[in-house]
Amino acid sequence: MTNIPPPRLIWINLRTFGFGALGAALAYAAALPAALLIGPALAVTAAGLAGMRMTLSQPVMLVCFVILGMAVGSGFTTEAGSALLHWPLAFAALALALVVIMALGRLVLARLFAFDTLSAALASAPGHLSFTLAIAADSAGDLPRIAVVQSVRLLALTLSVPFVALAMGVTMAPSVMPAGVPMPPVQLLGLAAAGILLGLGFRRLHLPAPILLGPMAASALGHVSGLVTGTLPGWLLMPAFLAMGTLIGTRFSGMRLGDLRQAGLAGLAITVISVGVAALAALPVALALGMPAAHVLTGFAPGGLETMVALGAAMGANPGFIAACHILRLVILSVLIPLSLRRTGQV
Repeated sequence: MTNIPPPRLIWINLRTFGFGALGAALAYAAALPAALLIGPALAVTAAGLAGMRMTLSQPVMLVCFVILGMAVGSGFTTEAGSALLHWPLAFAALALALVVIMALGRLVLARLFAFDTLSAALASAPGHLSFTLAIAADSAGDLPRIAVVQSVRLLALTLSVPFVALAMGVTMAPSVMPAGVPMPPVQLLGLAAAGILLGLGFRRLHLPAPILLGPMAASALGHVSGLVTGTLPGWLLMPAFLAMGTLIGTRFSGMRLGDLRQAGLAGLAITVISVGVAALAALPVALALGMPAAHVLTGFAPGGLETMVALGAAMGANPGFIAACHILRLVILSVLIPLSLRRTGQV
């Protein structure tokens, strides 16, 4: 995007956001769950596959992450950490599920879809997309096929988790706006500034999604301490959720239908394995923690951290639990992926 003239880049961003808004409106009219996430993802994906350039610039997404982080953090209360003593069980189950997902995925990709062992190991990783693609680009892995499989996994999980939640009895309205009185503008600006500063500190510590986690932590601390009250206004949250759904769809921009068909089935197979194993691990953990199974599944689902946190907020899940699960997933994968590659003997 750096070689695109600024006027052209602005037009591409506006066009992309316009397709996302159209998708959100259609999904809302159809009463789909989490319409502000699902609708844009579908519409922008379709436009990208039709050959249109779909992208959102990094500054746009950083603003989106700050807003979503503050919104999720506002759901923290003094009672929100009551399950902390039980979380070690969840983390152990999550680690085991990740090992099983990678082992099964690698086997299926190699045996059924003729992936070489290195590419199968990278494509089967349930998350850590940038880390996985960076390794693929610096190795003998088949980068295009790996990228398609990982992108299909991310899109499929964004679309499937809300419907799985509905099947489990969790109500998800088309709107994802939280109920409550909007916080005063002075608190909103102060919270945003504190969150950005904290996010920059998290970035120096190399934490995942720091510009999301910083505002989330600042908002959580402010609400738990009573220094901040209220929720974020809808005029801020609606564009942020819409941008998140749009971002998912932009991953398919420039991809040819032939490329998608060749690796799409492999991506769907990996998604089925990931969701199936995550669900089997989530059910006993949900019983042990006394949480709704759909909430735990959202924490275990191998989707993007920002996307799953947003979906968790839409279904009213404990935001601390969701964020902790996905941060731990990335930490575990940072160890599992190199170990898996070492077993291939090609790196």
